Order: sequence, then C-alpha cells, then structure tokens
Amino acid sequence: MADKEPRMIVTTAMGVDGFEVAEYLGVVRGIVVRAATITQGIRGAFSSFFGGNITAYEEVCERARSDAFKRMAQQAREIGADAIIGMAYDATEFAPNVTEVLAYGTAVTLRPKSA
Repeated sequence: MADKEPRMIVTTAMGVDGFEVAEYLGVVRGIVVRAATITQGIRGAFSSFFGGNITAYEEVCERARSDAFKRMAQQAREIGADAIIGMAYDATEFAPNVTEVLAYGTAVTLRPKSA
C-alpha cells in the first residue's frame, strides 16, 4: 500500500483556528491549461442550444480546478508547508475554448497557539 500524502490544511481565511503562523514560506500556485475534448465540445454546444446547465463544460472546469489545486498543494509540500492560507482561484480564457485555471495561496508553517 502506497504512503498517503501528509494532510495539508488549505483555507481561504488568513489563518487557521487554534494555530498561529510560525513562518511564511511564500506564494504557491498550481496552473492548468485546459480545452474541452471534441466530445465535450459537441455535447456542450448541443446543451447550450437548449439552455440550462452545461455539464460537459462543467466537467472540464471541475477537473481543471481539481488539478490546479493538487499542483498548488504539491508545491507547498515540497517547500515544507503545513498549510496554505488565503487560497483562491483565478481563470482566464486566452483562446476560444482554452482556459487557464490558477489556484494560489500563501504557504505557511503552523504552531499551536500558546495559552
């Protein structure tokens, strides 16, 4: 059985309850550039004709966010972080049907708050 990755706390807040920041390690990020597959493009175009939620495009977006998040967390682990604070996503479409998804935050080490 493979070893699991150590738990990484990731929050959009600027701190973690019960802990204080011991050290700021810097900004970490995960970047993914995605385009819909031909099948997803056809399904998406067909769905957009009738309106409503376009699950084919939703799948592409969710996968891109997930992969960007994993890359950001991996970068934080590589520099010895316990947590990522101030985490956010950004997305930019820079060509038709081609989107960059960026997950970013501040990598930190934590210590329990002293009483």
